[in-house]
Amino acid sequence: MAARVRDLVGDLPGMVEKKMFGGLAFLFQGNMSVGVHADELIVRLDPDSIAAAVQESGVRPFEVGGRSMKGWILVDPEAHDLGPWVDKGVDYAGSLPPK
Repeated sequence: MAARVRDLVGDLPGMVEKKMFGGLAFLFQGNMSVGVHADELIVRLDPDSIAAAVQESGVRPFEVGGRSMKGWILVDPEAHDLGPWVDKGVDYAGSLPPK
């Protein structure tokens, strides 16, 4: 799964791969954009777009300890082409102030 994400982000300037939260995170301009957790894709989105995103099959809120993490979703890699989801995560991270 990490290899699939690496292929999608390629050598995008400003992208850094880092181990975080028991998984792998891809930070764009210092902000986490997407990650890999238990063979699923974690995507950071504008919190206002989460409700629409989770209406899609194979997409659900990202929960930690039973609590939904605001602005994050999990995408089943078997249910979706990951490219558009990775793009959405990178686009959102790019809209935030660089760290």
